[in-house]
Amino acid sequence: MVQNVYIHNPILKCGTMKKSIFLLFLFPLQLLSQPFSKKEINQWQQQSKKITITRDNWGIPHVYGKSDADAVFGLLYAQCEDDFKRVEMNYVEKLGRMAEIKGESELYNDLQIRMIIDSADAIKDYQNSPAWLKQLLNAYADGINYYLYKHPNTQPVLLTRFQPWYPLLWTDGSIGAIDVADVTINELKSFYSGDAPVTAAVASKEPDPLPGGSNGFAVAPAKTASGNAILYINPHVTFYFRPEVAVQSEEGLHAYGAVTWGQFFIYQGFNEHCGWMHTSSYSDVADSYIEKVSKTGDAFFYEYDKKLKPVSQKQITLKYLLNGKLLTKTITAYYTHHGPIMAKRNGNWISVKANNRSIKGIIQSWQRTKAKGYDDFKKSMELLANTSNNTVYADDKGNIAYWHGNFMPRRDSKLNWSKPVDGSTSATEWNGLHSLDELIQVHNPATGWIQNCNSTPFTVSGTSSPKKENFPAYMAPNGENFRGINAAKILGNTNQYTIDKMIGSGYDTHLAAFDILLPALLKAYQAKQNDTSWQSLSDPIKTLTAWDKNSAETSVATTIAIEWAQKLWPTILKGTGVDDTPDQVEKTKRFAATASPEILLQALSTSINELIKKFGDWQKPWGEINRYQRLTGDLTEKFDDTKSSIPCGFAASTWGCLPSFVSRPYPGTKLRYGYNGNSFICAVEFGKKIKAKSLLAGGESGNINSTHFADQALMYTKGQFKDVLFYKEDVLKHVEKTYHPGE
Repeated sequence: MVQNVYIHNPILKCGTMKKSIFLLFLFPLQLLSQPFSKKEINQWQQQSKKITITRDNWGIPHVYGKSDADAVFGLLYAQCEDDFKRVEMNYVEKLGRMAEIKGESELYNDLQIRMIIDSADAIKDYQNSPAWLKQLLNAYADGINYYLYKHPNTQPVLLTRFQPWYPLLWTDGSIGAIDVADVTINELKSFYSGDAPVTAAVASKEPDPLPGGSNGFAVAPAKTASGNAILYINPHVTFYFRPEVAVQSEEGLHAYGAVTWGQFFIYQGFNEHCGWMHTSSYSDVADSYIEKVSKTGDAFFYEYDKKLKPVSQKQITLKYLLNGKLLTKTITAYYTHHGPIMAKRNGNWISVKANNRSIKGIIQSWQRTKAKGYDDFKKSMELLANTSNNTVYADDKGNIAYWHGNFMPRRDSKLNWSKPVDGSTSATEWNGLHSLDELIQVHNPATGWIQNCNSTPFTVSGTSSPKKENFPAYMAPNGENFRGINAAKILGNTNQYTIDKMIGSGYDTHLAAFDILLPALLKAYQAKQNDTSWQSLSDPIKTLTAWDKNSAETSVATTIAIEWAQKLWPTILKGTGVDDTPDQVEKTKRFAATASPEILLQALSTSINELIKKFGDWQKPWGEINRYQRLTGDLTEKFDDTKSSIPCGFAASTWGCLPSFVSRPYPGTKLRYGYNGNSFICAVEFGKKIKAKSLLAGGESGNINSTHFADQALMYTKGQFKDVLFYKEDVLKHVEKTYHPGE
C-alpha cells in the first residue's frame, strides 16, 4: 500500500538530494495523496475500459457496462463527479461519525446510530454475501475510490477510502429509513449521559407534516388514452437528496430513476417492463419494551417470564470535535434480547426492537430494478425486508398495484403497539413476519387508479380500497391527510390520462386544508364584524372570501392563508394529549368546529401585522415571498434576499398541495425559501416502448460552476418537464459528453 511520501535524510549529499527530488516530481501525484495500491489502481483502470458514461444535455449520466458490477462502478463514479460531498456525508452519518465533523452536538445522534446499526454485522454480511452481491459491493467501493484517486484535489472531510460493506449499513434508500419506535435523542442522551431525566411523552405515529411526504399514483389502461398503464413518481424530500440517473448492462440491467447519493440501486424509477414509487410508510415496524431491571453487585439483570436474564453490555467509543481537537468518549451501552436500552421512563428502562439494516433489504432493492413484470416484482417483495416504504407499482402488461409496508412483524393485535409494551413476558414477542399476501394491498382495482400520499391505505383506490376492519391496527396507524383527500378526488374524477395529463394532476395546487379552516375563519369574522377590535381585518377577509383556495404566484390570499394557518397548526396537531388518536384531517375539523372567534381572528391579525412590518404592505402575492434559490451547493444551503431567486407558486404538502414546496424564512431573510418537497418527479407510460418525462430540483450537479447546477430551476418552479432519454439511440441524439471513468 502506498502511503504519503516523506523525504528526510540529513546525510544525503546535495547531488543525491537533487536526484531524489527530481524523481519525486515524476512520481504520480495521485499516489502521493491517496492510500491506494498499484494493483488496485491497475484493476480500476482495466475495469473502467468496460464502462462508458454518456452525459446528456441535462447532465444526466447514462452508465453502460458489460456487467452489472461495471454499471455499478460507473454509477458511483458519476455520482461522485456530481456531488461527492453528499455521497460521503450519507456514509459518515450511517457510520455514526458525524460528531467528528460537527462536534459534540452530534454525539448522541452518533450513539443512536452505533447502537442500532452495527458495522460488525455489516462486515459479516459482506463476507457471507453471495458472489453476485459481493461483486456489486466491491464495484460500489471501487467506483468511489477510483474517483478519489483520479481527483486528488477532492478533499474528503473524513472518509478517504470507502469500504465495500458500507452499503450494508443502509440497505434502504429512504430518507427516513431509521426507526427507533417512540424514543427521542434527548431521552437517549439523558440515559447515557447522566443528565436529569427528560419528561417522557410518547411520540405520535402521525408524521410531522411540514417537511415530509411523497406522492405515488398509478392508473390502469382503462383510464388512459393509450391503453397503457401510467405511473407517477413524486418523492418529497430535502432538495438535492437524490440525483437522476440511468444504468444499463449486458446482464439485463436497464433502469432509470432517482438514486440516493452513495447507493448503487435505483430507489424510485422504472425499467423496460415496470416501475415503482416508494412513499414513506408509517406502519409500526419498531417497538419499545418496558424492561424490569435489577442490579446485583456490578451486574444488571432483567426479568423475563419470571426468570432473570443478564443485561448485556457493549463498549462504544465515539469521537467528537471540540475546539479543533478530536476527543474520544466511551459509553457502556446496554442490551436485552429485544434490543438496545435507549431511554428511562418512570424508573423503567426502555429497550427498542427494530430491523434497521438487513442484507435481504439490499438484495430486494437490487432485484426490483431487474424485475420483468408483476410476478418478478412480487417475488422480490416476498423477501419482506423493506421496513420503511409503501410501494406503488405499474407495468407494461397493464397491471397496477399497491403494498402498504413490507416488513411487518406479527404481533398480538389486542395490545396497543403504539406505546411501550411489557418486556418481561414472552406474550409481547414478535411472532415472525406477516406474509406478503397478508399485508394491506390492492392489485388491479376496479376503480382503475391508486394513490398514496403517506396517508391511510383505506382510501388508496376509492371504493376498491382495503377495509380497515380486516387488518390489525399496527399495520396502518397513520390516518388521512389533505394531500390524500386531494389526490383521491382528482384521480377518481379524471379519465383519458396521458403523461401530460398525469403531470397536470400531480401539479394540482388546491389547498384542501382551507376547505375546512377558511369557513371557520369567515364565520368568526362575521360573528365579530361589529367589534371594532377586528375592523382592520375587513380587506384581508374580503381577499380570502374571493379566493379559490389554490396556491399561485400571483395570489395574495395564499400568502395570508398560509401565514395564518401556520400559527394555528401546532395547536391543531396537539389535540388533547398523547392518547388523542385522530389524524390531522379530523383534528383540523375538530379545531375548526370548536376554536373561539378570538383565537382565529387574533392569529390573522398577527399575520397581517407581521407582513406589514416585514414588507410595508400585507398585500404580497405568494410568489413574491415564496422563493427558490440555490447559491452554494453546500450541504446546508445559504439564502440571501439580496441575491437572485425565483418565485414559486407551490405550497407545502401540509395544506394539500400535491407539488410540495416547503419554505420558511431563514436568519437574516424576510423572504421564504424552499428547502423540501418535490425533488425528482417523473411520469412514465408503459407500452411497447417506454415514454416518460421528468424534472429535478435545480439540476443534476452540486458543483456551482457546472452548467447543470441550476439549469432546471426555472422549469422546477413552473412544473415544466423534460423528456426522459431512456433508450440509447435517443441518448446519442443529445450527447454532451462521452467518456470512460477516469478520463
